[in-house]
Amino acid sequence: MRMTIVQVFVWFFICVDMLMLFTFFSKQAFRSDARYILFAHTLMADCLLLLLTDLVVLLGYFTVLLPVGRCIVLCILMGIVVKNTPYTITAMCLERYVAICMPLRHASISTTGRTMAAIAVVWACSSVRAFMDLIIVTVTAPPEYFDRPASCHYEIVLVAGWHNLMYAILNQMEFGIIVIIILFCYTKIMLAARSASSESKESASKGRRTLLFHSLQLILCMADLWVPFIAAAVKEQSISLFLHVRFINFIIITIISRALSPLIYGLRDKTFCLALKYYLSCKA
Repeated sequence: MRMTIVQVFVWFFICVDMLMLFTFFSKQAFRSDARYILFAHTLMADCLLLLLTDLVVLLGYFTVLLPVGRCIVLCILMGIVVKNTPYTITAMCLERYVAICMPLRHASISTTGRTMAAIAVVWACSSVRAFMDLIIVTVTAPPEYFDRPASCHYEIVLVAGWHNLMYAILNQMEFGIIVIIILFCYTKIMLAARSASSESKESASKGRRTLLFHSLQLILCMADLWVPFIAAAVKEQSISLFLHVRFINFIIITIISRALSPLIYGLRDKTFCLALKYYLSCKA
C-alpha cells in the first residue's frame, strides 16, 4: 500500500511538471523571460530528483543492494540535485526583488544570457559540496569499503565522524545565508509596496506572497537534509517507528516540497495558467 501511494504521488507530479515544461517550451515569450526560465529549471531539477529518489525507493523495496562504489555515484548526483532547488529558489527571489524594487533596470539585468549564467552558477554551487564529500570519502575510506553491498543513502558518503559533523554545520550555514537573502528581498519589497502606486502595490503584494511560498518551499527542501539525522536516531529506538518516519518524510518533504513549484509559478501566474489551459484543452 505504501509503495502504491508513493508511486502515485511521484508519477502524478512528474506528469504535471512535464506538462508545464511542454507549455514553457511551446511559447517564445516564456523562453525569453527570466522568471519563467528559472521556473522551468526548477521543474527539470524536481523531475530529476523525483526519478532518482524513486529509483532508490524501488531498490530498497526489492532489497537490491549495490556496491558502495556504485551507490556513491547515485548519492552524489542526488546530493547535487537536492542542493539545486534551494539555490534556484534564492535566484527566483532575487529576480522578484529586482523586478519590483528596480523596475527600470529589470529588463537590462534579467536578460536571458544572465539568467542562463545564474543557472550555471547554481549548478556549480550545488556541485562543490558534493564533490568535496566525494574526495573526502575517497581519501579516508579503505579500498574494501567500496566493494561492500549497501543501500543507497547519502550517509554512506559520510564515513568519518568529523565529516558527518562538517556536513551538518555547512548545511546550517547555507540555510542561514539563504534565509538572510530571502528576508532582505522580502523587507525591500514590503518597503517598496508602501511608497508605490496602486498598480505597483498589487505587483508588490503578489511578489510578497510569492516570497512567502518560496520560504515555505525552502524550509521543506532544507528539512530534507535534516531528516536523515532524526531518522538515524529513531532507528536506534524502533525499526517500526523508523519506517513510519521515512515514509512520512518522503511523502511530505521530498514529494510535496517539489509539488509547490507548479503551484507557485504555474497555477498562480495568469499568463502561464492560460497557456496551460490552452494546451490541456488540445488548443480548443
